[in-house]
Amino acid sequence: MSSEVTSALDDIETQLYAAKQSGLLRGTLSAEEQFKLITGSNDLVEAVKGAKHIQECVPEILDLKKAVFKNLDKCVDETAVISSSTSCLAPSLFTEELSKRDHCIVCHPVNPPYYVPLVEIIPSSWTDKFTMDRTRALMEEIGQVPVLVKKELPGFALNRIQYAIIGECWRLVQEGVMSTEDVDKVMSAGLGPRYAFMGPLEVMHLNAEGMQSYIDRYAKSMTTVSSTFGPAPTFDGAALNEIVKDMNTQIPLVNLDERRQWRDARLLGLAKLKKDMDSEQK
Repeated sequence: MSSEVTSALDDIETQLYAAKQSGLLRGTLSAEEQFKLITGSNDLVEAVKGAKHIQECVPEILDLKKAVFKNLDKCVDETAVISSSTSCLAPSLFTEELSKRDHCIVCHPVNPPYYVPLVEIIPSSWTDKFTMDRTRALMEEIGQVPVLVKKELPGFALNRIQYAIIGECWRLVQEGVMSTEDVDKVMSAGLGPRYAFMGPLEVMHLNAEGMQSYIDRYAKSMTTVSSTFGPAPTFDGAALNEIVKDMNTQIPLVNLDERRQWRDARLLGLAKLKKDMDSEQK
């Protein structure tokens, strides 16, 4: 095996034992038993032999996706689902010419997927219902939270919502309304805590006497404010320089790994809290 495959296996083992220590290990098998079921290979045919679900995770390069899926199409039988982890590329862009294209789908996880369980499932127009249903059932079985994006559109759902938030945050800094540090606090100390447990539509429903009541009260204000958002920012120029400088001051590049560990520890704690609270409600 290559050093990259060996490194990946080492990382999987480390994460399994971390999940065990935190009480978040999924399934009925121990960490040791789960790791024994995982093997690595540099040979594609050997790696996918007998597979029922294949999750491709190569970089976001369209030509590379096309090449990988073309090779997978030759290697698997008619029962296998070939899924991509792409975060933005529509499945039709790299599956159209495949003989088994009806078994191809996008299944986009969120990083880090063990603590942020959402998975976006995006079919192409030729993906069959069996592939969609089995992919969703598999994600639910392993403890993820799948959502179906019914049609292809750029960015799917998560990134469209995320980019809308990023765009307005960028404008607030660019127009001198807020500092980078304060605009991040709007999410981390304001919207973020409640969005950790419910979506914006439920927030609306609960913040009035139901959704109709919320719209009756706030529709005019929402329309007025939304009309001032302006065009999407281009993420360049003076604003880019200012935001890069501010972020590098707040979190120097040499500290990124340390900060990622800080993030993951808090996501782990939140995942455990949500698991415990869900168990109490059953």
